[in-house]
Amino acid sequence: RSARTARWSAADLVLLDELAGLIERPAGYEHIVVDEAQDLSPMECRAIARRSPFGSLTVLGDLAQGTTPWAARSWPELLRHLGKRDAGVTALTTGFRLPAAVAELTNRLLPRLDVEVPLSRSLRRDGEAAVTRAGDLGAATVAAVREALGQEGSVAVIAADSRTAALGEALAAAGVPASGPDTPGARVTVVPASAAKGLEYDHVVVVEPAAVVRAEERGLHRLYVVLTRAVSRLHIVHHEPLPDPLLAGPLLRGSSLTAGLRSTDESAV
Repeated sequence: RSARTARWSAADLVLLDELAGLIERPAGYEHIVVDEAQDLSPMECRAIARRSPFGSLTVLGDLAQGTTPWAARSWPELLRHLGKRDAGVTALTTGFRLPAAVAELTNRLLPRLDVEVPLSRSLRRDGEAAVTRAGDLGAATVAAVREALGQEGSVAVIAADSRTAALGEALAAAGVPASGPDTPGARVTVVPASAAKGLEYDHVVVVEPAAVVRAEERGLHRLYVVLTRAVSRLHIVHHEPLPDPLLAGPLLRGSSLTAGLRSTDESAV
């Protein structure tokens, strides 16, 4: 291919940035703030490090939400690539964005993610996590959305990318208008799992978690992202067996999760 017909990729851009940095030696910044740092590649870290050779960095991220093949497994690993190997790391283990029932459910995934992330604790005792096993996923999803619409706030249906079109059609056929994630202010949104990172909704209906896990190499990480989008209420709708981490682990017994977890079986309906 000629230079005119070749298509540049994100990987090419990082290499060109490396070359430009070696040639031009641009001035750095006194302080840089980096968000979603868990998905940075080593070369992207180098690009940031070149812009702060003597300055300071504030690096924010959640290793459990690392969904790229090159996502870091530990903060020392990432900080080494950023040229700040001696930087301090502070783990935020207590929060208020997620209700306790949702936080304790997502904690079950952490031991299986192969990352150094402590269990989280929520200060909120409100909210709810519900699980419905259904024979007809479309009908069960419509029912879950209608239940959520009975309360205030935004509603999202999140599923594996390959399933969102069918779910949108099921909602439309039932007279429930739904938009995509790029439509601001929509009451009901259908979101592909791959696009869920960074989004938040009051009520989240997660459809067939097993399909989310199957869809990509770091599928459990993607499921963690999906489950943590719920600010008030999480409703899991499934037909296939749930991924093992959601069914087992030290949090399954003796946990306050049972007070906020509602489970129903509609598979025979």
